[in-house]
Amino acid sequence: MTMGHRQYLAVGQSASNRLFGLPRLSRDKQIPLNMLISQQGKINHGRLAVIMFSIFTVVIGIILSFVPWLDYIIFRELKLWNGSLSYSYWQRPGVIRLTKVYIFNVTNPQGFLENGEKPKLVEVGPFVYREDMEKVNIKFHDNDTVTYQHNKILRFMPEMSVDKNLKLIVPNIPLLTVTSFSSNLAGFVFNLLVSGLAISYKERAKPFVQVTAEQLVFGYNDPLVTLAHYFYPKGKRPNSQMGLFLARNGTLDEVSTIYTGQKSMSRFGYLDKINGLDHLPHWKDRPCNDITASEGSFFPPREVTKSDIVNIYDKDLCRILPMQYRGDVYKDYIKTGLYTPPSSAFECADINQDNKCYCDGEKCPPRGLQNISPCQYNAPVYLSYPHFFDAEPSLLDHFEGLKPDKKKHETYFMIQPKLGVPLEGFVRVQINLKVNRAPNIMINSINRFPDIVFPVMWVEEGIHEVTTSIWRWIFLATTIGPIAAPMLSYSMIFFGLLALFIVFVKAYKKFVIGQNSIEIVELSKETIRRGSTMIINSSQKLLPCRDASYHLLNTIPSTPNIAREDKNVELDFVRREVSQSMDELKSAVRTDFVKSNFNNTERESLIRADNSFILSEHNRRYSMFRLPDV
Repeated sequence: MTMGHRQYLAVGQSASNRLFGLPRLSRDKQIPLNMLISQQGKINHGRLAVIMFSIFTVVIGIILSFVPWLDYIIFRELKLWNGSLSYSYWQRPGVIRLTKVYIFNVTNPQGFLENGEKPKLVEVGPFVYREDMEKVNIKFHDNDTVTYQHNKILRFMPEMSVDKNLKLIVPNIPLLTVTSFSSNLAGFVFNLLVSGLAISYKERAKPFVQVTAEQLVFGYNDPLVTLAHYFYPKGKRPNSQMGLFLARNGTLDEVSTIYTGQKSMSRFGYLDKINGLDHLPHWKDRPCNDITASEGSFFPPREVTKSDIVNIYDKDLCRILPMQYRGDVYKDYIKTGLYTPPSSAFECADINQDNKCYCDGEKCPPRGLQNISPCQYNAPVYLSYPHFFDAEPSLLDHFEGLKPDKKKHETYFMIQPKLGVPLEGFVRVQINLKVNRAPNIMINSINRFPDIVFPVMWVEEGIHEVTTSIWRWIFLATTIGPIAAPMLSYSMIFFGLLALFIVFVKAYKKFVIGQNSIEIVELSKETIRRGSTMIINSSQKLLPCRDASYHLLNTIPSTPNIAREDKNVELDFVRREVSQSMDELKSAVRTDFVKSNFNNTERESLIRADNSFILSEHNRRYSMFRLPDV
């Protein structure tokens, strides 16, 4: 029995060796490797399909693990072209873009002019306007750029605002602009001009005027502005009304050209030209006339440029404003970079030489002020942060009511570093009027108005969040994608290899059962054959001895009946030996080895096959022992 088990195990080991194509089970047989896709000489199409699909999955998983395929998809949709996801967002953003206006109401105009008191300023607001914007007249070019114009509509939001019809006292910008130039001309000319205004337009000839927020923002009639509109040369002619946001509604005249990112993401969203020029016409020298900046929709991704500085341009700024990376923050579960203006942006030209070209031959302003008069029809308008935040402290000394607050008054952007898309951002600037004293104009105490930079109002423009659809896309591309992409690649490799392993194991079992069941049967037959042969040979040896040794004492010759009985005894012995061999075969079939490799049907088939063999052997041996009938 021990030898029998070893032989069965040897058959299994031979099958394993043949499966790997290594040693041979027998000297005259070499098992091919196509056993994985064939069964009983026929191709198993289902198994072949699983193997091919598994190999394909593994190969694709390996390729995807080394190729930045996710970045390719993301940047393809990020680049501006007619049909990309970013194009629809850029062309008509759909975000809620708000413009909030805060006006400084002067509560002591008479005390300031007549008694030399500090102006008492009370911030009134916000007056909130929703800006509906879209790009029109869009035209793509072959040099990786697109040209367009802005179409803006400002809509007042009363539910978020202070009453827009509230009367406020503010400096008379047209009058103080004219009187500031009086030192360059004869004083009697200005006296004559102001006298005429005092007669015809009494209220418009005073240093302070009473207007509503709506009038100050979107325009009111003023005789000086109307006069300038008719007499200024074409191209430099101001609007017919006095209004700080008067030119913001409708399609803007400014034609912008930006980079689409098709060839390089390092300049994505940056301006290439404004009105056909590659520089700002208001300033003579660089870097003041540089336009390498974004108009606010897209920025070059920081992960591409590796730069901590981005630039933003707005027509009202009359310059590009640098923004410096301060660190990572999260906005609605998306990682962004926080950008704020560096302290050098509005630094004094004596310290930051790059700002000297903004002085344009005049005395440079102190820290915190930016001259934008070339963009305001030469009116002495200066830009600063609200409440003179981050400005020369002496600017605050002239007023009461100004309280700089970094949280409320700082400009900032939150830009996603991989995409360059701002998720939140606000530009906060203050409009100031630089007044030069006019000592020769006595009417309405104008000569008492000192040299001062007087705050008029400050504005906050920006977005608090993007639309839900854009947020989903950004979240998928920057948060889910970097995790899901490698998981997908490695999962394809894992499941592909797992499928191949399962096919391999099943093929191995099929191979052992299908190829070696015959050998097991043959081995069993050979064992029985050898046992039967030994029995027959032993019987044949015993017969002569029996004839010679077994004699009756009475010497009576044996009768035919006695001979037949002896033969039957011999055959019974053979039957018992054969039956014992059959029992051994059944016991072998019931062993753990056979049970683990054959199902019930196959085991019964094996027993039946050997049973037939034993019966045939029995009949053949029986015929050898048969004696002729007497």
